[in-house]
Amino acid sequence: MLKHVLRVAALLVVIAIAVVVYLAWPDTAQVPFDRVTGKRPQIVAPREQTLPTVKVADVVGWQGSETPTPAAGLTVKAFAKNLDHPRWLYRLPNGDVLVAETNSPPRKGGGIQGWVMGLLLGKAGAGVPSANRITLLRDADGDGVAEQRHVFMTGLNSPTGMALLGGQLYVANTDSVVRAPYTEGATQIAAKPELVVKLNGGGNHWARTLVAAPDGRTLFVGVGSSSNIAENGLDAEKYRANILEVYPEQKTFRVYASGLRNPQGMAISPFNKQLWTVVNERDMLGSDLAPDYLTQVELGDQFGWPWFYWGGYPDTRVEPARPDLQQYSKRPDYALGPHVAALGLTFAGDVKLGDRFAQGAFIGEHGSWNRKPVSGYKVVFVPFAARGFPADGAKPIDVLSGFLNADGKARGRPVGVIGDRTGALLVADDVGNTIWRVAGGK
Repeated sequence: MLKHVLRVAALLVVIAIAVVVYLAWPDTAQVPFDRVTGKRPQIVAPREQTLPTVKVADVVGWQGSETPTPAAGLTVKAFAKNLDHPRWLYRLPNGDVLVAETNSPPRKGGGIQGWVMGLLLGKAGAGVPSANRITLLRDADGDGVAEQRHVFMTGLNSPTGMALLGGQLYVANTDSVVRAPYTEGATQIAAKPELVVKLNGGGNHWARTLVAAPDGRTLFVGVGSSSNIAENGLDAEKYRANILEVYPEQKTFRVYASGLRNPQGMAISPFNKQLWTVVNERDMLGSDLAPDYLTQVELGDQFGWPWFYWGGYPDTRVEPARPDLQQYSKRPDYALGPHVAALGLTFAGDVKLGDRFAQGAFIGEHGSWNRKPVSGYKVVFVPFAARGFPADGAKPIDVLSGFLNADGKARGRPVGVIGDRTGALLVADDVGNTIWRVAGGK
């Protein structure tokens, strides 16, 4: 009898191991990547996972004189090196560049995905404590390299977005928007940051981006969800997966647009002065779903999260279902491909890299952690048509690649993108601890 019990127990252990291996086996993409990009991406049937596919590039950093690879006709060099996890950039009116040296606060909760993400932080080169500071970089001699570096602002909590408005520098912490008086040319803000509004923090998406609205009176703030698909309940998602419109003088805000799982880079279009953003979509539907996207955002828009993706495809994992909202789920303007982790966004005009890149948007893709094969790990350009939207049939064009070496390991990972005062493109590389400067060839 004992032997029989032991045999049964052993069989159950083998079955359990087989089940775990089956569930954890990575899902491999079945559709060519470019088919899941553009205005009309191919949306396949979901392949739901109990455990996410885990495929992230190990970090090796930049060795010696290595640099990323620019598109033909462009050049690249380091604008600033040896930074501490630089993620976001902002150019001041005098041409000085602010960089947020920042990282995730200590993570708590987050379910299976949060646990997996915690394990991956070190592997992805992101498991270091946040420097919690903004540094000012100055290229006084105009040679494309910042020869001056100053600690500009401290007393922050995982800061990301920055914007000037009404003589104040506004900063988006992970749990608040704060401000301090700004004097042009200053190399330091010594004043203690003043609280403008509190934001809900914690969970999986910690970075808060910020851009000044064209009206000169308000700010747009991107606040990502705390979970993948609201698996911890909608109460945990209050004022999250939203773009908020902040009224600084009144120290209040309203929801400007919703259903955006993790809106990161935001920029005002030079075509029509409307707000645009890039959004990280949901996980664990397979390596072909769902595409991250670039889209214009208007007051009252609802993009479907958590119930729907890509303009109305239902996510049957979400309970309770909301079929009544399907017809109101706005379809994004442009798919960037699955799991690229689109973070940075800026428009041509501010960036001047020649005729090929004269009309459209530049996007920093941080790179996937849960797709096989990996996607992203580059800066791309989305061509726009004359009417101010992505051109029909246009596919993303690589502007800066080579962040993965020949062995598939990460030398760096691009995040924020802006134009410098000359029109060159600056790219924050938070793993390579470098800001790269891409310019037109000579």
